[in-house]
Amino acid sequence: MKLWAGRFQKETDLVVNDFNSSIQFDARLYEEDITGSIAHATMLGEQGIIEKSEADKIVEGLKGILKDIQDGNVEFSMEYEDIHMNVEVLLTQRIGDTGKRLHTARSRNDQVAVDMRMYVKKEICEIVDLALKFQSVLVEKAKANLDTVMPGYTHLQRAQPTTFAHYMMAYANMLKRDITRLQDCYERMDEMPLGSGALASTTYPINREITREMLNFARMTDNSLDGVSDRDYCLELMSDLSIMMMHLSRLSEEVISWCSWEWRFAELDDAYSTGSSIMPQKKNPDVCELIRGKTGRVYGDLMGLLTTMKALPLAYNKDMQEDKEGVFDAIDTVKQCLEVFAPMFATMTLRKKNMRKAASEGFINATDCADYLTKKGVPFRDAYMITGRLVNNCIRAGETLETLTLRDFAAISKEFGADVYDALDLKTCVEGRKVVGGPAPSEVTRQIGKIEDFMTEAQELLEQMREHT
Repeated sequence: MKLWAGRFQKETDLVVNDFNSSIQFDARLYEEDITGSIAHATMLGEQGIIEKSEADKIVEGLKGILKDIQDGNVEFSMEYEDIHMNVEVLLTQRIGDTGKRLHTARSRNDQVAVDMRMYVKKEICEIVDLALKFQSVLVEKAKANLDTVMPGYTHLQRAQPTTFAHYMMAYANMLKRDITRLQDCYERMDEMPLGSGALASTTYPINREITREMLNFARMTDNSLDGVSDRDYCLELMSDLSIMMMHLSRLSEEVISWCSWEWRFAELDDAYSTGSSIMPQKKNPDVCELIRGKTGRVYGDLMGLLTTMKALPLAYNKDMQEDKEGVFDAIDTVKQCLEVFAPMFATMTLRKKNMRKAASEGFINATDCADYLTKKGVPFRDAYMITGRLVNNCIRAGETLETLTLRDFAAISKEFGADVYDALDLKTCVEGRKVVGGPAPSEVTRQIGKIEDFMTEAQELLEQMREHT
């Protein structure tokens, strides 16, 4: 019999029962559900709402159920709809009618709300940890490649010289923003909704401060209607994860290009590549392609919940059951991507000579040539036109700026001197870009130090977050 069957004269149709059930996916909330129930039962006993001995009996019963689930000795039933009813039925079967007192002064609405917040807090910590580990891989790659010159691109055209270290720090800064967004989400959602009841709290003399402290929440929700109907934190998390996946997808696209025979800037380790069933020469970057593809999946999870929530009146509606699968899927997908991306990237081999060769062939020092003239007093627009004519001459003659003779330069402008070759050297071009944020090795070293300081602070904050999860 359903726990809510008193009002009804008929059994639920089996099709409706299956349609209504969420146990197939919310079973993963068992630990949060039992932990929340232990706190609630303890509070009921301390407040004298139920006998202290009854509360103790409930707590011990719940602890036994938790251990049995963790040991794989419990099989959940579709008959009982969700994880909350499954646990309550198990408890009543084990300790008798005392188990029926657990739900006093509580609704499934505030019960599921606290379960989800506890679960999301825990998973944010796991994702931040994985992101920090990946960020450390990027930092190590940067340290090892301060002088690895490569072309930077705009419009997918070779544009200006940079270094692989500079490239890595761009993505390290993206991850920094991802991590801080998740930390902000954690801080904002660290409110306990238990005690909100179905929507209008309860007439029992509960003490929400007891359960707040037991469940390690920083604050209590301040309005019971909002407490049970809020899923902003789920949307914020999924938005943060969507942005993170966008960053991973962009880097995946880079790696796919770098590993192609057209670029040959990098090669993935065999352990993180796949082959073809028909073409024996192939070495495919499937991991990157899957990450790129899974990005759309996480976007879909976000859009699905945004659409679900957009027209729901207060307070709880069954539509909100649809939050869990999307949240779970987004979390699982991001964790899986981070777990595989970090070791794949760490073991990737760079083809530095190919990078340098590409940099030397794309006229990416043309801006430096114009700057050379400008520093000699030539207005920049004139210098720009002069350099454009030089590039055009090089293309027609199959030359590069570095291979032109001094006579070739002088034929275009008398301002060119023998020092132009040093100015056009790619190493000079990179080392001269010492502006804050630039690719000069000394400046990238500063950027690395700043990210390392951030990682230390973020790790300390992560430990604090875990202590309150």
